[in-house]
Amino acid sequence: MPAEVLRFAIMGGGLIGREHAALIAATPGADLVAIADPAPAAKLVASEFGARHYLDYRTMLDEMRPDGVIIALPNALHAQAVIACIERGIPCLVEKPVADTLEAARDLVAAAERADIPVLVGHQRRHSPDIAKAKQLIEEGHLGRLVGVNAMWLADKPEPYFDAAWRRQAGGGPLLINLIHDIDCLRFICGDIAEVMAFTSNSVRGFEVEDSASVSLRFSSGAVGTVLMSDAAVSPYNWDTAAGQALYFPHQPENAYFFSGTKAALALPSMDLWKHETEEGHWQDPLVKRHVTLDGSRAYVNQLAHFMKVVTGDAKPLVSARDGMMTLATILAIVRSGRERRPVNPSDL
Repeated sequence: MPAEVLRFAIMGGGLIGREHAALIAATPGADLVAIADPAPAAKLVASEFGARHYLDYRTMLDEMRPDGVIIALPNALHAQAVIACIERGIPCLVEKPVADTLEAARDLVAAAERADIPVLVGHQRRHSPDIAKAKQLIEEGHLGRLVGVNAMWLADKPEPYFDAAWRRQAGGGPLLINLIHDIDCLRFICGDIAEVMAFTSNSVRGFEVEDSASVSLRFSSGAVGTVLMSDAAVSPYNWDTAAGQALYFPHQPENAYFFSGTKAALALPSMDLWKHETEEGHWQDPLVKRHVTLDGSRAYVNQLAHFMKVVTGDAKPLVSARDGMMTLATILAIVRSGRERRPVNPSDL
């Protein structure tokens, strides 16, 4: 493995692009060499971090030849940006969703797998210690056979948030922007989702796009689940604030995910594990609560460290392009189910 500093470039100098720049600047062994974004503000971001500024990302790739690229562009530009990296043999980390449509995602996946160039999708929650530990506990059988899952994402977005017209239109709502993270976590922890049934509502704001939804899930394992989501409800019940891992929100300790099995139940992100005191415990006996200790690491920091290993060939992407496509397919199945009022299988899309 080469010992030299890895040279990174970023496509997109907006809010999340700047956060990636700050993470690279704070990481030993990583150097930000360039940012590509035609917006005037991006030139200031590049200057702040001592990186070259480009208007066109293809020119940046050809001239700078970075070791790895982070793509933080609008969703509709993800696929073509990833393919530009693949064509040049450069590993990339692309923010979620992997693409804006399944057709674009399929083209991207085919290109990545044909060229054997790694693509890491930025579902950063998978790198959070509570999510990783939950997956481990379930896989090791500490909960027994997984029976049911409940998840919540409830928050109250302020009215100015919707000044951008696309956030009031189809495709700009909390299903594709927010719930996609929770669906990815549930797929990661519990396995693939075979079928969904959703009810959506826009009754609070009356926009074209949904503001609330309830979703029933059937996992391939046979487990079932429910998800409640709204961006119009005052609530501490969302992973972003409950886990303390979000970049822009205060930490408000609560739980957002609940997993129940034949031997035990687990709440996240508190990591409280509930079970009988003995294997012969009766349902009328008090349960025993044990706290599962985590390492306190940060999801975005862990994601960058993992991407560096992907770049050097020392790790496979935790969220591959194909994996990211399946999460996108599941969310689009939920969107279709809510629109058509019927169960939908993600694999049928």
